[in-house]
Amino acid sequence: MTLLLFAVLAYLLGSISFAVVSSWIFKLPDPRTYGSKNPGATNVLRSGKKAAAVLTLLGDAGKGWLVVFLAQTYAPQWGLGDEAAAMAALAVFLGHVFPVFLRFQGGKGVATAVGVLLGLNVWLGLLAMATWLAVAFVWRISSLSALIAAVLAPLYGIALLGFEASTLAVSAMSLLLIWRHQSNIVNLLAGKEGRIGEKKEPGV
Repeated sequence: MTLLLFAVLAYLLGSISFAVVSSWIFKLPDPRTYGSKNPGATNVLRSGKKAAAVLTLLGDAGKGWLVVFLAQTYAPQWGLGDEAAAMAALAVFLGHVFPVFLRFQGGKGVATAVGVLLGLNVWLGLLAMATWLAVAFVWRISSLSALIAAVLAPLYGIALLGFEASTLAVSAMSLLLIWRHQSNIVNLLAGKEGRIGEKKEPGV
């Protein structure tokens, strides 16, 4: 029962969309109405407001890290082991992708996944970030960076954590993240995927 409570609380926190929150703070249009219509940092950046995109990135990543940190800190007091952090990690990610506050239409989960990875293991998170940055530097395509990082994250997890509950959670997140990028994969294959920094006027 306690494990379920951890999962529910993690899901609810994950359901807070910082793309929507930051857009409201900076008086920008709803990110679900322009660009890729994805409530995430990359799409908010298309509004031309870098501060809003940074806030979105930090908020979405921060909630992922915070949930794992809290689970690792307090789960042992409830007699729970590593499975609590793994469950919370997956739940906060699911909350971001399928948020109850946005009728289950959320973001793709890249920033939240990075926060989760940093919470589970700092080196795991840094490796995933380094992979994203390296691919982005060469090709300047956010979705391609995310896809390659998602493919490699479970391998990094196995190398650093071994075969345990957290690694299974990372693998599940990676599969879901790849699935959420279906349209991006189609655009990549067709050579139509947008590049980082391309600006589209809100409302277009």
